[in-house]
Amino acid sequence: MSRPTPTRRPLSGEGPVILHAATDPRWLPLALERFDEVLVDHAHCEKKAAANALSMLQAYPDLPGLPAQMARLAREESAHLARVLDLMAERGLTLTKDAGDPYAQALQKQVRTPGPERRVDRLLVAAIIEARSCERLSLLAEGLTDPALARFYGELAQSEDGHQSLFFRLAVTASAGDEAAVRARMETLLAREAEVVTEVGLRAAIH
Repeated sequence: MSRPTPTRRPLSGEGPVILHAATDPRWLPLALERFDEVLVDHAHCEKKAAANALSMLQAYPDLPGLPAQMARLAREESAHLARVLDLMAERGLTLTKDAGDPYAQALQKQVRTPGPERRVDRLLVAAIIEARSCERLSLLAEGLTDPALARFYGELAQSEDGHQSLFFRLAVTASAGDEAAVRARMETLLAREAEVVTEVGLRAAIH
């Protein structure tokens, strides 16, 4: 009997960011086995995503469209955080101190320092992180046996897919509409991202 066509988006998402390397197949079994750890890490990811949106608003209030979009994004990510914290509470988990994300930290090191280049790179790094999150959350949605949890992670994956598109569009705006230059820079960052995923290795974490 053939499997029904899934209603969720493809694992790679439908936005402009196409990852150069897929997640190691061993990641999902590890994440499912140590799902409590993944949940705690996920809460920190949503927290940092909300904070990053507000940081973008603070840093680039003059970029057309960015302030309103980042305000909405911060609210959405905060809502996601609240839902993850609820899931943690149901499982008797508490939010531990954030140990840091070596994946995101390595990508942040690729951000150039001159003002205009820094703005574009910050937006593109955010887009790439959202694309990887989309892939990982989609994998969880496929692998979780609890229907409610699988549905929740499928919804989150679709949200992340939309976020990667948003950050990419803002990067193009920040480059005065030079989409070709933005795509070229994104490919450079994506090549490094593929290396970072390998360097970080398997972790019971979203990244």
